[in-house]
Amino acid sequence: MRRRADGPVPVAVEVIAAMDVVAEFTIEPFVEGSPGAHVQAALDAVRAAGLEPEIGPFGSSVRGDVTVVSNALAQLLVATAEAGATRVSVQVSLADG
Repeated sequence: MRRRADGPVPVAVEVIAAMDVVAEFTIEPFVEGSPGAHVQAALDAVRAAGLEPEIGPFGSSVRGDVTVVSNALAQLLVATAEAGATRVSVQVSLADG
């Protein structure tokens, strides 16, 4: 669990039903060819949650159990803000099959 200055980052969601989701995220500022510490922080956060991001030219995505993905996104938001992100855009969809 990551820590903030005022204590640990709480678990975002505990869900009883198992369900897979896909979360797409974009971290700004965007600098072509130079992702910056704020983008690396996002990738590190989802990897620390056991997810492997699919990295695209304008954003990245992860797929997994809704609880794992939700908690990873909470960590991502804290990590990117601490690393200087000015905007984080997230879209979550139900995974096919």
